[in-house]
Amino acid sequence: MKGIIAVCVLSLAAVVLSDCPDGLYTDRYDTTNVDEIVSNDRLMTPYVSCLLEKGNCTPEGKELKNHIAHALQTGCECCTNQQKSKSRVVIGHFINEKPDVWNELAAKYDPKKVYTKKYEEELRKLKS
Repeated sequence: MKGIIAVCVLSLAAVVLSDCPDGLYTDRYDTTNVDEIVSNDRLMTPYVSCLLEKGNCTPEGKELKNHIAHALQTGCECCTNQQKSKSRVVIGHFINEKPDVWNELAAKYDPKKVYTKKYEEELRKLKS
């Protein structure tokens, strides 16, 4: 249930398109309430720790780590519409409410800011 955060973080951003090697990512987390997760550090922290290799990973966290690079390179092309929408909530939360976490994730998964720059600008505007 909380695993949607893993899928959401997948869409940190991208402009390069490619085919989905295994079809769309699983939709089993599409009904999860991401607003509840992003507003609760106790729920969010384990996923962030997993992604940053600072803690153990849940099965959902492992799935995320398996897909995050591909999602970055393809703009979450393999995400369902729900995952794309919910990922914007999560990314917007990180950018606007948890910039230190966002910066750590971006440094690890997009150190040259090739993919994240566009979304940072876009999601910051939504907050204004």
